[in-house]
Amino acid sequence: MFDFSVVIESFPYILGGTFVTLKYTLLSVIFGFIVGAILALMKLSSSKVLEIFSKFYTSIFRGTPLLVQLSLIYFALPQMTGYQISAFEAGVIAFSLNSGAYVSEIIRAGIQAVDKGQFEAAVALGIRPRLMMKDIIFPQAIKNILPALVNEFVNLLKESALISIIGEADLLRRANIIAAEKYIYFEPLMAVGFIYYVLVILFSKMATILEQRLNKSD
Repeated sequence: MFDFSVVIESFPYILGGTFVTLKYTLLSVIFGFIVGAILALMKLSSSKVLEIFSKFYTSIFRGTPLLVQLSLIYFALPQMTGYQISAFEAGVIAFSLNSGAYVSEIIRAGIQAVDKGQFEAAVALGIRPRLMMKDIIFPQAIKNILPALVNEFVNLLKESALISIIGEADLLRRANIIAAEKYIYFEPLMAVGFIYYVLVILFSKMATILEQRLNKSD
């Protein structure tokens, strides 16, 4: 009924999509974290304008599907600006902006969860707000929210499959190419599902090890 020999022959080709998937995911995680950190600080800022902007940004990107955001950037942006954006640029921008909205809420909650005594002690010692946030508050917040950040990374890894719709040869697209050529779908899609599963397990395990080491460093 099933013929996995076809998948075995094509597995190196499918596996090659892993590097495309990881490239998108890792870059989007880095830029998404930067965007999220900036938005989180804006939400906690005394400036009402910055707070309103950051909340509006978050509501837009959390309230609309990632697929729509990706399509707008890749298909609609060239129409509006005349700039022919590449699939790589569109994917990284869409994933980074979307992830930043979720990460901002995670970081904001992490900062607010830090004991107020830490803030008071820093103020009493005359530490500047910027240094206090960078050297005292932020490191503690990151440690507390590490599991949530890992969960966002895993979600981004799985959502990266959406880049297949804009022509990038990631895992899912390569599986679909094999499926169209061989007229089978179950086997190549199962192979891709297995690769994603292994990646998620590996990254989750690495995050657990990191978390344990951080706890031991206390």
